[in-house]
Amino acid sequence: MRKKALLLPAAVIGLAGLYLNAMRPAPIGPKREKLGSRLYAHRGLHSGDGEVPENSLAAFALAAANGYGAELDVNLDGDGNVVVFHDDTLKRMTGVSGRLNDTPAAERRRLRLCGGEQRIPLLKEVLTVADGIPLIVELKSTPRYRELCRKTLALLGGYGGDYAVESFDPRIVAWFRRNAPHIVRGQLVCRYSEKSLPCACARFAAEQLLTNVAARPHFIACEQQMLRSPPVRFCKAAGAAVVVWTARTLEETRRAASADAVI
Repeated sequence: MRKKALLLPAAVIGLAGLYLNAMRPAPIGPKREKLGSRLYAHRGLHSGDGEVPENSLAAFALAAANGYGAELDVNLDGDGNVVVFHDDTLKRMTGVSGRLNDTPAAERRRLRLCGGEQRIPLLKEVLTVADGIPLIVELKSTPRYRELCRKTLALLGGYGGDYAVESFDPRIVAWFRRNAPHIVRGQLVCRYSEKSLPCACARFAAEQLLTNVAARPHFIACEQQMLRSPPVRFCKAAGAAVVVWTARTLEETRRAASADAVI
C-alpha cells in the first residue's frame, strides 16, 4: 500500500515535468537586442481610413520616418514570390475574390489596396523602404511553408537592420530553429475559437505553448489578454522575451509595460 501511495505523487511530478519541458522556450540571452525596438508599427504605420493601407510601402515608409520598428506579414503569391500581405484571401484589402497563394504575379501587380494607388508589395521592396529599422516578420501558415521559409530567410539575409521572425505555425518556428538557429524566432499565441482551430486538443496545445517542444522560440508574441497567463509567465521566467500585440492606444501600451516590445 505504501508503494502505491508513493506512485501517485511521483506520477504527478513526472507529468508536470514533462508538461513544463514541452512548454520550455529557448532563453533569448544577448539576442534580446536583436528585437531592436520597444515599439513596432503593426503592419506598418497605416491609417484607419485606408488612405495609407496596412502592409503597404507607404505604411513602412511612415514607420521609418517616425522612428518606429515595423511588424509585417509575408506569404507567397501564385508564382512563389514573397509578398507582404496579411490575409489568405484578397477580398478585404483589394475588393477582388481569390486566394493570394493562387494569384499569379501579373494579376497581383494590377491589384490596388483599399481602392488607392498602393499595391501589394514584394518583401524585397519593403526591405528597401524600411531602411534599416527593426523588423518583426510574421510568416503566414501555408502548405508551401518550407518554400516561404527558405525564400524569406534569403531575403532577410541582405537586410541592413535588426530583425526577428515569428509565426502562429509552430512548423515554421521549428524550421528556423533547425535551419537558421542564429535568427531570433518567436511563437505567436492567442485564444483560439472553435472555428479558427476546431480540434480541442490542438487548441489546448497551442494556447498552452506545448508546441514549444519542437519550436523552442526565443520570444512569445501574445495578444494583450494573455500577457499574464501562466504559459506566457512561465516562458518569461524561463528566459524568453515577450512581445505584446496589438496596442492601439497609449493606455494599452502602458498596460503592456512588462513586455519587451509592443506591436
